[in-house]
Amino acid sequence: MSEELAINGGPKTATEPFPNTSMAAGRDLGEEEIALVSEVIHSGKMFRYSGSMVEQFEQEYGEYLGIKHVQAVSSGTASLHTAVAALQLDPGDEIITTPVTDMGTYIGIVQCCCIPIFADLDRLTLNMNPEAIEQRITDRTRALLVVHLFGQPCRMDEIMDIARRHNLYVVEDCAQAHGATYDGQPVGTFGDIGCFSLQQSKQITAGDGGIVATNDDEFYVRMRDFHDKYYDRTGRTEERIVQRIGINYRMNEVTGAVALAQCRKLPSILERRRASADHLIRLLEQIEGINPPYMYPKTTGHSWWRFPFTIDEDLLGVDRPTFARAIAAEGMPFSTGYGGGTPMVATPCIANHVAYGDSEFPWEPPYGRDPQYDVNDYPGALWGQESIFTTGWTEGHTVEHAELIGEGIRKVAEYYRSRK
Repeated sequence: MSEELAINGGPKTATEPFPNTSMAAGRDLGEEEIALVSEVIHSGKMFRYSGSMVEQFEQEYGEYLGIKHVQAVSSGTASLHTAVAALQLDPGDEIITTPVTDMGTYIGIVQCCCIPIFADLDRLTLNMNPEAIEQRITDRTRALLVVHLFGQPCRMDEIMDIARRHNLYVVEDCAQAHGATYDGQPVGTFGDIGCFSLQQSKQITAGDGGIVATNDDEFYVRMRDFHDKYYDRTGRTEERIVQRIGINYRMNEVTGAVALAQCRKLPSILERRRASADHLIRLLEQIEGINPPYMYPKTTGHSWWRFPFTIDEDLLGVDRPTFARAIAAEGMPFSTGYGGGTPMVATPCIANHVAYGDSEFPWEPPYGRDPQYDVNDYPGALWGQESIFTTGWTEGHTVEHAELIGEGIRKVAEYYRSRK
């Protein structure tokens, strides 16, 4: 006899909230961060070029990635804008990216007067589908901007092959994927430039902040100069002799101090996230009708920004909305899809080409070719947004939390399966 569901008046599986990234229980923040911030305050050196915290963070994160150059910036969105700016593309040039991500992925493209073109997704992961990428390439395409969603790397061997064959730049949006690896290689080191976020919800956080990483000396110089108004801090020229329009995305020393402490904790943070997520996967594998998160065979290190799963409606005898309501009543903190469940390609500013005044620049001719975006052109994205259950995952999640989540999902699955 299956247990009565909480939604029907039965006992609730979880009565206390699970850890999340907006609470202390979900974050590894403490004395290390306090000590370094205190050092900055007592030094009186808050500006990055007066102190040493930001520079030290850049050095240590670069060592962690195994990459030559790291530039700290003020946010993950700033990192992506800085990366696209470093490519020095022309107005109307096209960059292929994903229809499911944060607005931060698109802002840098449009702010550089380029046009986002969308490739459909692998429906089981919501990561970009290499076959769909290739279908979108035209003579206007200059770069690919790939997003490692939820902490799982994209299929980077196939994507890099496409980029090489078509002579395209590759920017990696690793905002959700600190420490993730594909075939043993860290994300952010496959393409020309890797971008990371230090926003509150990410694997490591300074509240906000970002990282741009590259092995290319020329791209690094462009990134460094662009993020600091193209001022020359190296002594090559007079500082105020500005060669190009840039922006102010500098990271300050207080943010750098927190980022440095967090960088040193990243291996431990990932170890804890992986241990609890792996335990939940094993539990879900034992529940008929529940599909654990799909992982590509070459994913050697998932970094678990969110934990996803899907259901077999026919096997369970229940539709997704009903199942979602039932697990929510059990105290399971899952929602469907990502970012509200609607592909961002349908967002009014993108769909209606709204960026600069009353114009449709850069989409409008003669700069762009006026691409029209129809959400129905992305069936993989639509299916994934409607079908994938996800919850945020943190270093505060324990094996015991995984057990409780597994129990709640098992209870609901068995209830509906028994009533088919």
